[in-house]
Amino acid sequence: MRGGRLRTRGASWLKRAALVSLAVVLPLGASVAGPAGTASAAFNPDGFDFWVDSEMGPIKSRIFRAADGNTGRVVYALDGMRARDDLSGWEIDTEVARALTANNINVVMPVGGQSSFYADWNAPSNFFGIDAGSGGSSTGSAATGSAMTGSSIAPAQVAGKKNTYKWESFLTNNLRNALAQRLGFSPNRNGVFGLSMGGSAALTLAAYHPDQFSFAGSFSGYLNISAPGMREAMRVAMVSAGGFNIDAMAPPWGPQWLRMDPFVFAPRLVGNGTRVWVSAASGIPGAGDVSNPMEIVQGVPLELLAMVNSRAFQVRMATLGGGNAHFDFPITGVHNWRNWEAEVHRMIPDLSANIG
Repeated sequence: MRGGRLRTRGASWLKRAALVSLAVVLPLGASVAGPAGTASAAFNPDGFDFWVDSEMGPIKSRIFRAADGNTGRVVYALDGMRARDDLSGWEIDTEVARALTANNINVVMPVGGQSSFYADWNAPSNFFGIDAGSGGSSTGSAATGSAMTGSSIAPAQVAGKKNTYKWESFLTNNLRNALAQRLGFSPNRNGVFGLSMGGSAALTLAAYHPDQFSFAGSFSGYLNISAPGMREAMRVAMVSAGGFNIDAMAPPWGPQWLRMDPFVFAPRLVGNGTRVWVSAASGIPGAGDVSNPMEIVQGVPLELLAMVNSRAFQVRMATLGGGNAHFDFPITGVHNWRNWEAEVHRMIPDLSANIG
C-alpha cells in the first residue's frame, strides 16, 4: 500500500515537472520554428508576390506555379511562430517550392501572421491596452523578435496589434477567392500543410472548410492544446514570438479555444474524409542536426513535446476509427527546417494523390 502511495506521489511529481518544463521550453520554439538562424532571405525567383486586401489590410503571399501550368492542383504552406513579414520560412530555409512545382502542384505561401495560429482573433493583441511588441511604433510586429533585415516591413494594421488578426477568414475567403478570380486556381480540393503553429492550423482549416481543403499536413504540430499546461506554455511562447497576448486570440477553455484543438475536433476530420498527414520526430538529433549546438538545446525538447501531442492525436484518431490519417514518426530529428523539408518530400506522393 505504501509503495502504491509512493508511485502515485511520484507520478504526480512527474506530471507537475512536465508542466513546468512545457512553460519553460515552448517559448524556445518561437525562435526555432521561424527564421532557423538565417541572417538574410533566401529569395526564390521562381515565385511572385500576390497581394490581397483583407480585414487586416493588404496581405502578401508568394505564388509558385506548377511545372505543367495546371490550375487545379494547389497547396497552401503555412509558417511557424516567428513567421516573418517579408518571406515565408518555407522559402527562406527550404527548397520545397521547387519540389512541389516539379510534381505539378501550385504552391501558395502566405506571408506574415507571427504567433497568429492562422486564427480569427477576438481583439487586437495588447497587454492592459499597451502594445508590448512594437513599442507603440507603426512598423508592425515583424520588427520585434524576428530576423528582419529592415526591409519589407508589414503595415501596422497587419500586425495583429493595431487591428485584429483574421487569418482564417483571409485564407478561406479573401485569398481563396482572389486566387480563383485572378489566377484561375481551383478553390476546391486544395491541400494545406504547416510546421509547429502552422501544423495545428492546417488541421483546423481542413476541419472547418472541407470543401476547400481535402488534404492537411502537420509537421511537429501541437495537436492537443487543451492538455494540462499547454495554454500557459503557449502564452509564454507568444510573448516571446513578437509580444502577443493569447487572451486576445481566444478565451481560456471556451468554445472558441476548443474549436482550435485538433484533439477535440478530430471527429470532423474523420467525418469529412480529409486525408491527414501527421509527423513528429523523436527529438534525438540525427546526423544532420548537430552542426548548431543551440538548435539542439532548443529543438530537442520542442520536438519531444510535438511528438507527445501528435501521438495523443494518433490515439484519438484510432479511437474514432478514422482510416484517413497517415502518421510518420522518424526515429531521429529535432525541431528544425531540415527535418520539415525532408518530411515534405515524404509527403508529396500522398498529397499529390489527394488534391485536385
